[in-house]
Amino acid sequence: MTAPVRRASVFAIISTFALAVPFGGPWAGAALAAVVILGALAVTDGPIFDLLAYPSDYEDGRLYGLITFVLAAVALGLIAVTTSMTLAVFAGTVLLVGYGNAAAQLVRQRTDSDVAIVTAFCLVATVAAIVGQAVTVALTDGTGTLEAISSTGPVMVFLGGSGALLAALLRDVLYSNDDPIVMLSVGLLCWLLVELEPTQTMPGIVAALAVTIALGYVSYALETASIAGMLTGILLGLLTIVLGGYGWFVVLISFFAIGGLSSKFRYEQKETMGVAEDNNGARGSGNVLGNAAVAIVAVLGYAASSAALMPGDPDPGLFLFAFAGSVATAMSDTLSSEIGSVFESPRLITTLEPVEPGTDGGVTWQGEVAGLAGAAVVASISYVLFPEVTTVGAGIIVAAGVVGMTVDSLLGATLEGTVLGNQGVNFLATLSGALICALLGLSFAVLG
Repeated sequence: MTAPVRRASVFAIISTFALAVPFGGPWAGAALAAVVILGALAVTDGPIFDLLAYPSDYEDGRLYGLITFVLAAVALGLIAVTTSMTLAVFAGTVLLVGYGNAAAQLVRQRTDSDVAIVTAFCLVATVAAIVGQAVTVALTDGTGTLEAISSTGPVMVFLGGSGALLAALLRDVLYSNDDPIVMLSVGLLCWLLVELEPTQTMPGIVAALAVTIALGYVSYALETASIAGMLTGILLGLLTIVLGGYGWFVVLISFFAIGGLSSKFRYEQKETMGVAEDNNGARGSGNVLGNAAVAIVAVLGYAASSAALMPGDPDPGLFLFAFAGSVATAMSDTLSSEIGSVFESPRLITTLEPVEPGTDGGVTWQGEVAGLAGAAVVASISYVLFPEVTTVGAGIIVAAGVVGMTVDSLLGATLEGTVLGNQGVNFLATLSGALICALLGLSFAVLG
């Protein structure tokens, strides 16, 4: 057993101490945390230090990795006992990080496959989170324990899967040993998801996980997404299905599928012209979030309004149009860029002067037509799947997508490269498409 595996295994055991809070109360958990921290401060060398130390700990002769791990758990525990965050979320999150890390290190000892390592982390982390939540419910619920666990089972699986995906994503895009950041981020996400009151049944949650994981892996296998991009897509897809519904997911996945494949359109020619996406066209988490962050916020807004958590009690249909407008913009912009970039006569959108292919803000009529078609695809799917989207509503979605695509080009010609990066431009463009779609939809009374 290698040093990283031994260290991760001990951290997993320490994470189990989180169950002391639901078992013995906050003071019991605080006492255990204090013992671990004081012990970590006292041990500065020797075999125990070697067992628990990260490579960076040797520079200062302190077990800072262990100390920050425990402090993050303490911070999350304080949030849990002083706010509406449940102890089940707290315990499940700490166990998720501890045991997920141990599984990832164990598999890394046997293979260099990133997919295998991420899969092991997510599977074990999900199970650990579910077990942590179930044990906490059993220790704290005053009614029938089995009945309480059974009634909250679907939410436990949803939180475990969502938390594991976010943790795996953060470990990939940040640093695999940033446990405090991962733990706090996962805990806050799970707290939010509980407040949104997801109502899916156990078969519905399992089906959502199966569908999103399968499609995510296909995107990775086809090299349209990196590991981080795959994890981001799966997480966003899962949240969309559970909090919105399969109709919302179909709209979102249409962008991921068509947009991802469009990056392969005449890829060799794009490489020759110097306008191809990096990594053989595989989309990373930044690209996925830049295009889909507004959409997922709209999904969360829809769930919050449905759960009566939004001030002013807004119509949930408002968020549906914002969602469709943002996806239409992302689709329009992606198709416009990927298809229009292979034509060698782009013009700068602000002056209409000829520019080199790949110039920010350069547009071609072929790309504009492709962008219009992309918005029409999103509008057509929305029209078929959502009764709220009438013929006028579909037209509004198309218009919002085209407006958002134009905003993207204008920002590219004026601010990209100096004030904004590519992902910032994508975010602002999809935000403009969402706002335009929601405002026009409200103005034309298509929200019923």
